[in-house]
Amino acid sequence: MNFHNAEFVISAVNESQYPKGNLPEIAMVGRSNVGKSSLINKVLNRKNFARASSKPGKTTTINFYNIDKKINIVDLPGYGYAKVSKNEKLSWANMINHYLEGRQQLKTIFLLIDARHTPTEDDLMMIDWIEHYQIDYYVIATKTDKLKPSLRKQQLDEILNILEIDDKKFITFSAQTGENKDNILKIFSSFE
Repeated sequence: MNFHNAEFVISAVNESQYPKGNLPEIAMVGRSNVGKSSLINKVLNRKNFARASSKPGKTTTINFYNIDKKINIVDLPGYGYAKVSKNEKLSWANMINHYLEGRQQLKTIFLLIDARHTPTEDDLMMIDWIEHYQIDYYVIATKTDKLKPSLRKQQLDEILNILEIDDKKFITFSAQTGENKDNILKIFSSFE
């Protein structure tokens, strides 16, 4: 797969706007400001390909990116952002749920969690939801470069313990250092 051959496809708010066809899709979910866009940019070696922002709650649509006409990467709005109205949160939740429940092309979910913090209730609900619908997934612990080396193992073990997941489904990642970028590319390539 040629990862340099990547393009933005569409920002969608409902199913009628989703790309047509049967290309496999990998969805990025997680709290606002967890690093979904940064992961996409780092893995594809594109500085501003996916719209990353220092402001949480910036992604308000479902953004589709095509890689080499072989797979779509889907950046979903972040959840758990407190500084938006309840109606806006409900709208985002409905948009995310509708995509995740009904999209036949969805093959894998990357649930991103900030490695510096313990998983939230929203993260735990998302894991339960993914497992309930039996969708393949990986948990990506982002921002690992910001962990103090002396606390890294303890923090990552705590996250694994709270999530109660198989460590084969757990990947550490840093958009700064590129930690485990190659492992993520292998997952993308497995759908070629």
